[in-house]
Amino acid sequence: MALVTGGAGGIGRAIASRLSEAGFAVAVLDRAAEGAASVAAALRAQGRPALACVADLTDRPSLDEALADIHAHLGPVRVLVSNAGWDCVQPFIENTAELWEQLIAINLKGAIAITRLVLDDLMAAHQGRLIFVSSDAARVGSSGEAVYAACKAGLIGFAKTLAREMAPYSITANVVCPGPTETPLLDQVRQGEAGAKIIAAMQRAIPLRRLGRPQDVASAVAFFASPEAEYITGQVLSVSGGLTMVG
Repeated sequence: MALVTGGAGGIGRAIASRLSEAGFAVAVLDRAAEGAASVAAALRAQGRPALACVADLTDRPSLDEALADIHAHLGPVRVLVSNAGWDCVQPFIENTAELWEQLIAINLKGAIAITRLVLDDLMAAHQGRLIFVSSDAARVGSSGEAVYAACKAGLIGFAKTLAREMAPYSITANVVCPGPTETPLLDQVRQGEAGAKIIAAMQRAIPLRRLGRPQDVASAVAFFASPEAEYITGQVLSVSGGLTMVG
C-alpha cells in the first residue's frame, strides 16, 4: 500500500495514478478534501483500491487520525511518497518571519512528521520504500526561493540519513528532484511578475525545451517504488529536462 502526501495536486495526482497502475492500493492524503476525494474516486472507478484522507501535515492529531483510517481500510503502509509542498517566490530580503515558519512547517517538518508515523509499519514488515519529492532548487539554488530551497535541501539530507539508518530493515530512501513542472503551484508562481520572469528564464534554459509534466515526475517515483530499485538507496534523481546536470 502506498501513501502519497499532497496527493490532490498536479504532481501528487499523477503519482497516485502511476502507483495505482503499478498495482498499489493508494491512500491520497491532502488537506484539500475535495481534491483528495476526486483523485481517490477516479482510481476506484478503474477498479483499483484507493482512499482519500484529509489531513494537514502541520497538525499531528489529524495525521494520527488519517493513519488510523488508512490502516482500517487499506492496511499498513509499505511505500511513503512525501510529495506535499508549498512555495512563495519572493526575494529573501522581502520575506517575513511568518513566511519562513510556514515554508519550514509544510516543506520540511511535515515530511519529517509523516515519515516518523509510517516508519513503524515499514520496520515491522522489514521492508519498505521512502520516496521524497524535493526540488532542483535544493541542489543548485533558485532566485526567490531561499527558504523553500533550504527546506528541500533538508529533505535530501534527511533521506540520505534514513537510507543509512533504515538499511538494516531493508527500507530504502530516495529523492526525486523535479525542475520547473506544469502544476497549479507553478501557475500561482507565474501570477507574480518576479515569478513569471524566473519561470520564463528557466524554460529558455532547459535543454529539452519544455517544462516538466507531472507524469515525468510520477515515472521517477514509480521506479523507486518498483522491484527494479530494490538495491538503490540514498540517491537523488533530477527530473528537469537537463536544466540541472549535477552529479
